[in-house]
Amino acid sequence: MFRIKNFIDGEFQEVNSGDYIPNIDPSRGKPYGEIPDSNNVDIQNAVEAAKRAFPFWSGLKGHERFHYLLSLAEGIERRMDEFVNAESKDNGKPISLARAVDIPRAISNFQFYASAALQYSSESHHTEGLGINYTLRRPLGVVACISPWNLPLYLFSWKIAPALAAGNTVVAKPSEITPMTAYLLSEVAKEVDFPSGVLNIVHGTGSRTGDALVRNEGVKAISFTGGTQTGKRIIEVAGTQFKKLSLELGGKNPNIIFADCDFDKMLSTTLRSSFANQGQICLCGSRILIEDSLYDRFKDAFVEKVKLMTVSDPSKEETKMGAVVSEQHMEKILRYIDLAKREGGTIICGGSRVNLGGELENGFFIQPTVIEGLDQLCRTNQEEIFGPVVTIDRFANEAEAIEKANATPYGLASTVWTENLSRAHRVAESIEAGIVWVNCWLERDLRTPFGGVKSSGLGREGGFEAMQFFTEPKNVCIKY
Repeated sequence: MFRIKNFIDGEFQEVNSGDYIPNIDPSRGKPYGEIPDSNNVDIQNAVEAAKRAFPFWSGLKGHERFHYLLSLAEGIERRMDEFVNAESKDNGKPISLARAVDIPRAISNFQFYASAALQYSSESHHTEGLGINYTLRRPLGVVACISPWNLPLYLFSWKIAPALAAGNTVVAKPSEITPMTAYLLSEVAKEVDFPSGVLNIVHGTGSRTGDALVRNEGVKAISFTGGTQTGKRIIEVAGTQFKKLSLELGGKNPNIIFADCDFDKMLSTTLRSSFANQGQICLCGSRILIEDSLYDRFKDAFVEKVKLMTVSDPSKEETKMGAVVSEQHMEKILRYIDLAKREGGTIICGGSRVNLGGELENGFFIQPTVIEGLDQLCRTNQEEIFGPVVTIDRFANEAEAIEKANATPYGLASTVWTENLSRAHRVAESIEAGIVWVNCWLERDLRTPFGGVKSSGLGREGGFEAMQFFTEPKNVCIKY
């Protein structure tokens, strides 16, 4: 049983309370390690360490921070296989996905923001008849980065890297469900002599560790990715302390398919956008809306392909569908499938837990599931399920497609399939979402803003949007 430790002030430390929680392998349904359940003492120690490190780190030149951040990327790359295996085991995702997406993207995040530390610039405005105004941007101080379990290192680094590049010191909390690659990152930080106190990684539950971090008065900003209800609680607590907040929350994303689409390309991408990482990506298209004239053809072809998808051991290279992340989450998904039946939906594919037997007998596996016959205002189509479950529905025209796409409290991402360029622009403009993919899905340029509208979040991550969040602007006016 491997016991994870906190990483505070450049050293590995036992949890103050002595309290640990099990780290579960989702594919086997059994613990394989222990995680600190840190309290306010551990958080305070980390915040104090970050405060002490801030003058040094914020005083470095951009090229100096560049080299430190690049050393983290190189350290992950040197231990690629170890990170890949840990991510798959901890999360239940196919090892091929961790190797192709999760760990390479974490490396890219550190590389990208290492470069941003060199390129970040301030603004100036010439005011005729007066002089010049210029804007200084300074790091905030100690910032909190709280990441989710679905893309553990990918999203952990997505927050940490820009915070560090902008000159802040960080107290970071990974999900207690998937802590292992964050722990390996702390080992890399130790190996490359990353400056003590600049990056602190504290483990524990959201209700205890996360709450203590959010409430700590030494924390100047919070970057959080997770559920909408947790985001609301963070606003309630942190808002009274006037902390800066960046919240990337839930989604119930529409996938709008017009009859003039490239059918084969759309079908293969829709399979991926529906079930990648067992549907546990906030950007997955869980509500598939199909134009009337294409509906039957799509349904038949899609269901045929889904039935061929095999749920299997995530440690095998050929596996495309692994385990969902926890028993609690599996039960939640299965409850929503039952709810869909009560709401009048028809399960046309999947709908059940999978028992793979042997060592995997107790694993948290669910069949990829397709449901039809539900109104867009029912709970199944309104609430985030976050699993291998999609609904399909038809629309008669462009206006109805947009109306149905926007008929949820969420607005994170969307996908539009059409070969009509004018329609693509019209629909993209009309969809209430922070991201619209046209004839593709999950294509990401790290320079672009990332985030949602409505109940899907507050603020934007990515590119210089993140650098702006982690800095405070100051205007200086010079009169000639």
